[in-house]
Amino acid sequence: MILTTHALTGAVIGKNLDGPYLIIIVSIAIHYLMDTLRHGEYLNNKSSTKETLWKVFLDIFAGLTIIALILYYNYNTSNNLNSFNISNISLGVFFSMFPDFLTFLYWKMNFKFLKKLYDFHTWIHKYPPFSPQRAWNFQNSINDIFISATAIVLLLFF
Repeated sequence: MILTTHALTGAVIGKNLDGPYLIIIVSIAIHYLMDTLRHGEYLNNKSSTKETLWKVFLDIFAGLTIIALILYYNYNTSNNLNSFNISNISLGVFFSMFPDFLTFLYWKMNFKFLKKLYDFHTWIHKYPPFSPQRAWNFQNSINDIFISATAIVLLLFF
């Protein structure tokens, strides 16, 4: 899954659950559950650190922009958004993307203590890294599109 999809899902979790520990646990668990679905990856084994950081920044920026616009819309239409909701949503967003951050630290920075977590994250994906089933194309992005669209609807209306 792309980070935007994880961020949107984390925002839904943060918006609808109370308690920071529950939000953190559910956000991380849902991250791994979503990664079991077929999805495209915009990085490959030849991606340089500079290319990786640029794409990741753009992905995170897109997700946070969508979330900010939805929160702005919700606040202007209901005046029902408070700092507690923002904190919960922020926790959900951050921890829904956190496993990919740890994977990045192992993959590009070679932090050896993260190897078992990296191996688990690799194992949880149905298809091996950089396989055709994880190529960046429309067929492999259908789950991302569906989950992101569902998360946007949930953030807007529920």
